[in-house]
Amino acid sequence: MRDPLEGGNTAPAEGGDGRRYVLEDTGFDEVPKKYRRFYRKWKGPGDTLAPNEVLCPVCKVVIRSTRALRDGDRVYCMPCMSRLVVFTNDAGALEARVAY
Repeated sequence: MRDPLEGGNTAPAEGGDGRRYVLEDTGFDEVPKKYRRFYRKWKGPGDTLAPNEVLCPVCKVVIRSTRALRDGDRVYCMPCMSRLVVFTNDAGALEARVAY
């Protein structure tokens, strides 16, 4: 099984659209400046998540990626130091489950 976080392959993955996202700094200042573009604050129930974003269930911070997320992707929440696994819920939206 190939680790999706290792990178190196820019070809579109199965089920993914292969799009790349340019992440701008959102002013999230709870992590080192180098990683700030990968996180943003959750704005509440009216906030919608893009295909490259998932909400951390522990600290309610939005984790962002440069590509569209899909089932089985693993993401890291630096503010609460949780490892998360992305899955699609019954409503078809992406959610994250804590791995440890």
